[in-house]
Amino acid sequence: MTRIAISGANGRMGQTLIEAVKLNSSIEVGCVLDIGDHLKDMLNSFDVLIDFTRPEATLEYLSICQKAGKGMVIGTTGFSDEGLVQIEKATSDIAIVFAPNMSVGVNLTLKLLDTAAKVFGEDADIEIIETHHRHKVDAPSGTALKMGEVVANALGRDLSTCAVYGREGIEEPRKRQTIGFSTIRGGDVVGDHTVSFFMEGERVEITHKASSRMTFANGAVRAAHWLSGKQSKLYSMQDVLGL
Repeated sequence: MTRIAISGANGRMGQTLIEAVKLNSSIEVGCVLDIGDHLKDMLNSFDVLIDFTRPEATLEYLSICQKAGKGMVIGTTGFSDEGLVQIEKATSDIAIVFAPNMSVGVNLTLKLLDTAAKVFGEDADIEIIETHHRHKVDAPSGTALKMGEVVANALGRDLSTCAVYGREGIEEPRKRQTIGFSTIRGGDVVGDHTVSFFMEGERVEITHKASSRMTFANGAVRAAHWLSGKQSKLYSMQDVLGL
């Protein structure tokens, strides 16, 4: 039986994760943490920590788990480049599943995007639109950026140089080599993502819409159970799902 620690337990995602664990007979909640709780005092209570908090908190938990040899499932987004390096370095000591989106549907969508980008090649203008609730603080979302990365890699592009984040004013016409991002924030939208491939005379849109946080929670729980016993390495949800 895999024992799970859940951080941010009093938040919306934390509560959903607790519910998801209770519905899975292969794992159990070993401990929960909220602001002010000390992970160091709970190390004997869990095997894998699931974390969907904020980058600064995640990196603090990461340091503790690395020293204690505890696996992590990280769904937090908005890391700086330095934070990403810290996560990768930690995998020399512990196994980590790190993904901007734990949804099974989103990860299948990433596979479809890779295929679509390779089929359309340089013939398409590509735009990514994402919508989230008013409380989301990072933009574009980690999922939108991952989608852009998948498409860029399939086309042999570097997302850091070809991404365009919003447009304003009178500028030169759109360049085919760019990948555009648009961000919408409002209400209680859990998460909508659409990638559009615009060709002459037609367009193809690949969309994923999440109506419940349970889809992320179920994916994270599945990842935590899969991670137990794995060798120290950085894994993605593609690894978990065998995609």
